[in-house]
Amino acid sequence: MEFIYDFNKILLATCRDVLPIILLIIGFQFLVLRQPIPHLRRLVVGGIYVVIGLALFLAGLEKALFPLGDIMATQLSDPAFIYGTGEIVTQADWKSYGWVYLFAAMIGFATTIAEPSLIAVAYKASEVSAGTISQWGLRITVALGVAFGISLGTFRIVTGTPLYLYIMAGYMIVIVQTLFAPKSIIALAYDSGGVTTSTVTVPLVAALGLGLAGTVPGRNPALDGFGLIAFASLFPIIAVMGYAQLTQWSIKRKTKFMEKKNAL
Repeated sequence: MEFIYDFNKILLATCRDVLPIILLIIGFQFLVLRQPIPHLRRLVVGGIYVVIGLALFLAGLEKALFPLGDIMATQLSDPAFIYGTGEIVTQADWKSYGWVYLFAAMIGFATTIAEPSLIAVAYKASEVSAGTISQWGLRITVALGVAFGISLGTFRIVTGTPLYLYIMAGYMIVIVQTLFAPKSIIALAYDSGGVTTSTVTVPLVAALGLGLAGTVPGRNPALDGFGLIAFASLFPIIAVMGYAQLTQWSIKRKTKFMEKKNAL
């Protein structure tokens, strides 16, 4: 009964949040376009599915994903687990948090592979490029970028170093890569950085950062707990453009080798 009561509250809140979008679409359809809504019945049924799906997803976040990420981060960063002692630790030793970095990388990789937004972008990229861009190749490359980024983000939380240093350095790398990367991959690389921070990745990553910052000695969740999502957006761009540059260099090398071989 408690779950039903909580779900009804979430469902009502979801209806309230979706209502402005519905009013906007109806207003433009009748007042600007001045045309009837096509496939009205199908649109209404689809809208109901969307509202119910959003409500179920938000209920799942509250009941499962947020607590799961918080619990895992708390357990892995517990001083009793890290240092094997129940004594109070006032200063974190970053070398002792290897399991945290590994878990962050694995959770980043797994959630990105399962991210519906990335699956959609990978499908469209493969379709537009006539199969030149592999769906799984793009998804795995992006997932590796997210894995490295979130792992580095947890390292930042443990060490307490300023977030802006990592972000500035990362985007300097992106700018340099943009100048030399194949033009056909640049826009896709930037989009790949955006779609990683969506329905599956964000809840777990946010809970991981807050849980970790709340447990590591000397860290403040409000100051240090956020920022992991920025890493999850930045490093896929670097990974995709880096993969494209590596592929381009490999093709040029093979072409030069074949030209020399034919010349002989």
